[in-house]
Amino acid sequence: MTDETTMATVHRLVAAHAQQPGALLPLLHAVQEALEHVPDAAVPAIAEGLNLSRAEVHGVITYYHHFRRTPPGRHVLQVCRAESCQAMGADALWAHACSRLGMPEGGTRADGAVTLEPVYCLGLCAMSPAVALDEAPRARMSAPRLDALLHEVGA
Repeated sequence: MTDETTMATVHRLVAAHAQQPGALLPLLHAVQEALEHVPDAAVPAIAEGLNLSRAEVHGVITYYHHFRRTPPGRHVLQVCRAESCQAMGADALWAHACSRLGMPEGGTRADGAVTLEPVYCLGLCAMSPAVALDEAPRARMSAPRLDALLHEVGA
């Protein structure tokens, strides 16, 4: 997507949300859904359209783990890091995923194949630990099951 197309999308979404009370979060979700991330270049347009400061918009984007500032890889693997999953081995699962993908802190792999992200609850607490691959939740995850899942998508 070109910069012009990206900004046209942002302006269209700002116009669609500008009159909505509490529009910032729904707008950020809409931008991320349309562009797969919230680009830094969108912040001034969002701030102006909602009559907010750039700092307010940037603060919300960086506060919530859900929002990405860069495009994700072709596949997105989210590992739940919330308490229930931690109690059932999510820390070890996160470490395994980082090692398996060659990304010590998560992020997007250099080849663009996969983005590894922590999340703080996938709603599968009774079936911990949980992951989501491309938004499809998977429960009772183990290192071997995670390896098989990543193998299926070529990561």
